[in-house]
Amino acid sequence: MDEANAIPAALVLLDYFGIAVFAVSGALVAAEKRQTLVTFIFFAVATGVGGGTIRDLLIGAPVFWVHTNATLIICIAAALLVWLVSGRRLTGKALLWFDAAGLAAYSTYGAAKALGFGVAPVPAFAMGVLTACAGGIIRDLLAGEPSVLMRPELYVTAAAMSAGLFVALTVVGLGGSVAALTAAAAGFALRGFAISRGWSLPAYRD
Repeated sequence: MDEANAIPAALVLLDYFGIAVFAVSGALVAAEKRQTLVTFIFFAVATGVGGGTIRDLLIGAPVFWVHTNATLIICIAAALLVWLVSGRRLTGKALLWFDAAGLAAYSTYGAAKALGFGVAPVPAFAMGVLTACAGGIIRDLLAGEPSVLMRPELYVTAAAMSAGLFVALTVVGLGGSVAALTAAAAGFALRGFAISRGWSLPAYRD
């Protein structure tokens, strides 16, 4: 399937936005660890393309960053931006908010791309969640930080909100840019409330 025909331009822009903010979040982790510029770039690239790479391999699509220059340029530019701006201005809460924006954008786009390649709605929902979460998991593993999957905060749930809402709206006939923006906004809002108000899921009790 021709991806350019399957996915509206607004969704492609959402994809680039997700790549950029996830790349920034990866570089911010390198800043917190006081690493070199090479490590900044490596973390930015790994975080920016990790989830989308796994998604494309699973749905049988060409890996999205291999045949274009734009994706790696965005990741490198994000790393350079974080390198040049004072780390004290960007680390801490900024990392959480950049990650939240990327989570919402990327989960929506991941679900849209899966649907565009003929994936059934439920697996497409799963691909959206995977697209959004895998890059952050890779970033945390590389940095030696506890994975977000091991914390009770609303993270995967926010990705599921965006991906699930987009798939549901598409199934009922409200697809494209309206569904994408609505779904991304909902996921970002849920994650934002989790960050600002400490919302979390209840932990298992024996």
